Amino acid sequence: MKKQIPAVAVSSLSKRDTLISILIIGLLFFIFGFVSWVNAILIPYFKVACELTNFQSYLVAFAFYISYFVMSVPSSYLLKSAGFKKGMMIGFWTMAAGAFIFVPAAMTRTYEIFLVGLFTLGAGLAILQTAANPYITVLGPKERAAQRISIMGICNKGAGILAPLLFAAVILKATDGDLFKQLPLMDLESKEAALDELIRRVIFPYTCVGAVLLGLGLMVRYSPLPEIDTEHESAEVATANSGKTSIFQFPHLILGAGAIFLHVGTQVIAIDTIIGYAGSMNIHLLEAKVFPSYTLFATICGYITGIIVIPKLISQVSVLRICTLLGAVFTLLIIFSSGEVSIMGHAADVSIWFVVLLGLANSMVWAGIWPLALDGLGRYTKLGASIMIMGLCGNAIMPLFYGYFADMYDLRSAYWVLFPCYLFLIFYAFYGFRIRTWKT
Repeated sequence: MKKQIPAVAVSSLSKRDTLISILIIGLLFFIFGFVSWVNAILIPYFKVACELTNFQSYLVAFAFYISYFVMSVPSSYLLKSAGFKKGMMIGFWTMAAGAFIFVPAAMTRTYEIFLVGLFTLGAGLAILQTAANPYITVLGPKERAAQRISIMGICNKGAGILAPLLFAAVILKATDGDLFKQLPLMDLESKEAALDELIRRVIFPYTCVGAVLLGLGLMVRYSPLPEIDTEHESAEVATANSGKTSIFQFPHLILGAGAIFLHVGTQVIAIDTIIGYAGSMNIHLLEAKVFPSYTLFATICGYITGIIVIPKLISQVSVLRICTLLGAVFTLLIIFSSGEVSIMGHAADVSIWFVVLLGLANSMVWAGIWPLALDGLGRYTKLGASIMIMGLCGNAIMPLFYGYFADMYDLRSAYWVLFPCYLFLIFYAFYGFRIRTWKT
């Protein structure tokens, strides 16, 4: 029988062990970002190759992120029984299986099989996120949690900047702009052959991704990452939680999960819809492919600012409040501002640059919500983290609302779906996180 590695208290880790752990978790967040944000280019790519409507194309995000809702609670029990390191290995291998499913999907040009592969990728990612987010939250002083999460965010969004560009470089050709224009004019046989060739370009990159994920699973399993103890509570937390028998008796957590649901929805809409919105301004895919990277770069600027100012100059709660207010303001500017401008070589309506600036507004919301929602959970931390991860299904559901309204009205009007989301986030940032008991 294999000896289980004992869990250690966070306070007992040396500075060196803590630094090594943060670097390893940073690598995980880079992988999260690379796999997640490549969806920004997959959505318009599948829309062309599989001949989809706006609503159908956003099923890419739905299939990928709905797995968080399905897998989050099972993930917490997996991590509790197997530990963080084995659980992460299983997560990586599940993601690898999802990447390999892209091969038969591309060979048959079957959109439904692609969706199965995306769901499987998301399921593995849900396991990894359930482990990594509470890990980085408790790995150091509570008042610096947003700072640590911001560093992880830079790893995540940095990969997000690279992913669409690298993926587009592999699967798109300089002549594809002409191909997309010619497709409606082709006869059925020529069109089918062109679309088959187009979709099969994903086979090589996703086979490589699957092989890398298998290797990363082994690497994390045998890495020096310690098993941290989240089961034992301090005397103060134990006293506060003495009457608690259910995770649903923590209102600040449940409201926090709702806030995460809406936050990630606003984030994925800002990134995954911007190529389509650029297309409505007659900016073709080969030019529009860089806009998700602009949005993610704005997010990284927000992270860097947060690292510098938190907690020395401003508290993480105050930064959360500023970001949620900015999100509401930028949403209104997307809808009501107009006029063509030329920025960074792109001639486009000014409103698209406010979509880019949503990256800045969204930057510190995730980092602000997590420490507030997990505060004082003690032995409920793993389960609480799984509830928070369940909120990531907002990535699956919110883009469908956007796609529905985009088909019904237009791409600009569909951004109205963001405004009520930011109103709830403002409520949580100013008041919701303070609620510790449900009142009749």
